[in-house]
Amino acid sequence: MKPTRVLLLGASLDADNRGIGALAMGALTILRHRFPGCDIRLVDYSHEATTSHVSVAGEAVDIPLVNLRFSWKLWLPNNIVRLLLAAAWLRWVGPERRERILTGNPWLDQLARADMAVAVSGGDSFSDIYGMGRFFYMVLPQWLVLLLRRPLVLLPQTIGPLRSRLARWIAGHIVKHSQLSYCREVGGVHEAVSALGLDAKQNQVVFGYDMGFLLEPRRPPGLALPAFDSQTESRPLVGLNVSGLLTIGGYGGNNGFALQCDYPELMDRVLALLIDQRGANVLLVPHVFGAAAESDTIAIDALYAKWHARYPQRLFRVTAPLDQAEIKYVIGQCDLLVGSRMHACIAALSQSVPAVGIAYSQKFAGVLSSVGAGQWVADPRHMAIEPILRMVDAAFTQRTTIHSQLVRTMAGVKRQALDVLAPVVVAAAGART
Repeated sequence: MKPTRVLLLGASLDADNRGIGALAMGALTILRHRFPGCDIRLVDYSHEATTSHVSVAGEAVDIPLVNLRFSWKLWLPNNIVRLLLAAAWLRWVGPERRERILTGNPWLDQLARADMAVAVSGGDSFSDIYGMGRFFYMVLPQWLVLLLRRPLVLLPQTIGPLRSRLARWIAGHIVKHSQLSYCREVGGVHEAVSALGLDAKQNQVVFGYDMGFLLEPRRPPGLALPAFDSQTESRPLVGLNVSGLLTIGGYGGNNGFALQCDYPELMDRVLALLIDQRGANVLLVPHVFGAAAESDTIAIDALYAKWHARYPQRLFRVTAPLDQAEIKYVIGQCDLLVGSRMHACIAALSQSVPAVGIAYSQKFAGVLSSVGAGQWVADPRHMAIEPILRMVDAAFTQRTTIHSQLVRTMAGVKRQALDVLAPVVVAAAGART
């Protein structure tokens, strides 16, 4: 019998945002656990088809890319709009004509012959909050899978916000026709059901833990950070994840997340609190790399340049472009993390490292609440600097107690996250159409 063939949509293994990579690796872990030996194909937009080589639960796995194109060039055979039209046409032709069409288009053929598809939607892009362009970019491959009559599961992700009527209609259609949809926020299930006009009794949307909890940390080769040596001096090590996106004022540079306090000033004050008042060493930890304006490394370099002369041997930074597993290992060496990227916080919590989330969206509160850490979400959209500093200070002083609580919680969280596809039924491989 052929191995189960699964399509993974809306994920990337090489994105600068390590949170996306963490979700992708979590999804791969879940799939290989539920369907041992399954054939997984990544479906994403790219000019070229490539193959990624990854290790999942200690096993080397090759992940081919089915490269679609999101482009105005409708003549491209893998253009998403052209594929959607072809998939709609397949529903009206006979078996022989269908087979000829599939044979003539290898992209459509790979999708049509899959046993099922699972979608990650970039974690939080099943929403129009980033604009309709991003929304269509993410949901069109999901629509294509449904047109091809392949079973679709929305893996744990943020569903919404959906502000426009068109986005709500499209999202509702996808959820209604999916086999199952998971929301990763506590309380988010009810909000999604209400926003999409679904019947709550049908359980079309259910809760599932964020897949980032499943990412296994990996020590970077040749790791040598002076900050780690400081632990021999009995100083706590606090990781400070600075968001380049919040530093520049959001995607439009005009305080797009409506923060009520100055974010760079907040980072300065947190740094001073931890070093001057609490005697900790601080490690500046990026979770989005690269040269784009919203890169955390750019913001961290600027913060380090501003303060390293004042805090010699007390302030450190990560400079190597570590992958998602490696940066998770680094975060795991800290006694506390103050994080402005949600998956940096998840990297900490999943290793029982206490974390304070500096939130800019609803996802922080829902995801951290799912593991009993909801009281450690500081939301600068509604909070001034002083109460945020008090929360960070409280988490620092209570870090040992929080760590003990997380140790008791995390085993169950990871077990449930790993079994999220247990209720999903997939047709036998031989029944592919």
